[in-house]
Amino acid sequence: MSARRRLLRAAALLAFLGLWQALTAYKVEAWVRFDHLPTVLQVADALRTQLGTAVYWQDLAESLRRICTGFALAAVLGVTAGVLTARSRTAADLVGPVLELIRPIPAIALVPVAIMLFPENEQGIVFITCAAAFFPVTVATRHAVRAVPPRWEEAVRTMGGGTGRVLFGVVLPGALPGVVGGLSVGLGVSWICVISAEMVSGQYGVGYRTWSAYTVLDYPGVFVGMVTIGLLGWATSGAVELLGRRLTRWLPTAPAGVRG
Repeated sequence: MSARRRLLRAAALLAFLGLWQALTAYKVEAWVRFDHLPTVLQVADALRTQLGTAVYWQDLAESLRRICTGFALAAVLGVTAGVLTARSRTAADLVGPVLELIRPIPAIALVPVAIMLFPENEQGIVFITCAAAFFPVTVATRHAVRAVPPRWEEAVRTMGGGTGRVLFGVVLPGALPGVVGGLSVGLGVSWICVISAEMVSGQYGVGYRTWSAYTVLDYPGVFVGMVTIGLLGWATSGAVELLGRRLTRWLPTAPAGVRG
């Protein structure tokens, strides 16, 4: 990324923070009320205070552990289910209808089910996180596998390649860009659900601490939680996208004007 673009992005962020500070400091009341929101300086002071506490880092570590565990399970299960339902008519007939029946159910609606299924809250939160990412990964993988040109497979089989060679040498590499897109979407949904699950039934974590701050009217603490969630989501999404770029280096590079 060029220095000009970095400067432009930094300026946009500073302008946003400046507008937030002005609206909250002067307690602007229009169609939207800003008189109850904390200022940027109040949130920054609360964040600085929390950074010096062990509880903040414990909550951050708990949320990261939950998201990494649930997302890793969803990635493995989702890619497997997507490949199976795309490559096997039997799997599509047996598994497909069940997945399509469950897929429209919001993952956060599974909280009561998780409470009944698992003896510990921790297991239930990981289950909800996994369920949130599983379906975006599965659907993206299924569509990506079906979009692989048949002539690629035919070329490998013509040269004597078996099913394993076709799958690992043609299908999965060809579907990889779509799979990475599904992983990126799934991770974002996972963050929404893990934070929501922590608010409902967690004992530690960023979501739990954010809700606890709200219950005692600690509004700067609420915004500290929101900022932390945003930074964690940005960092993990960036890691997935970086991994995706590394794995798809063989793809033609996009023109400079359309790169992210």
